[in-house]
Amino acid sequence: MPDEPFAIPLADVLRAANELVSAGLIKDYALGGALAAIYYTEPFATYDADIIFISSDKTLSAGIPAIYSHLQSKGWHVEREHLIIKDFPVQFLAASGLTEEAVRKAKRIEYDGVPAKVFSPEYIIAIAASVGRHKDLARIEQLMTQAKVDRALLDDILRRHNLTLPKE
Repeated sequence: MPDEPFAIPLADVLRAANELVSAGLIKDYALGGALAAIYYTEPFATYDADIIFISSDKTLSAGIPAIYSHLQSKGWHVEREHLIIKDFPVQFLAASGLTEEAVRKAKRIEYDGVPAKVFSPEYIIAIAASVGRHKDLARIEQLMTQAKVDRALLDDILRRHNLTLPKE
């Protein structure tokens, strides 16, 4: 992944997510969404970072108030559904089903000296197929042409989650 694409304070975001794990506020997390796709493709503009987390609490979104409170105490501030760090929006999303599987199977990386996890291209594609917006369909095409995709793994994920890719 290029160093700080579009002046995104990604290392700070990943440090904060690691701290949430250390503090016991979340069990695990991975970088998802557009920034995860950029890890495997040519860079493109994105509005925010998506951190998908597995909550320490059994209630799906129980960790979100604790996450917001903890990060606000560290100088982050809230704008609508985003936490803002160095003028960059970050969204923390509770994982379930396909996204929880994606977190558990995420690729371990190191970014600017910070250990982290990023969704694999197969899970990014499957999640994009499940959402189906125009930008998700474009992301699927970009990943299929630019990333090394394990087609057998992708087909297995799609089959198990009853998803299909758009017709080419």
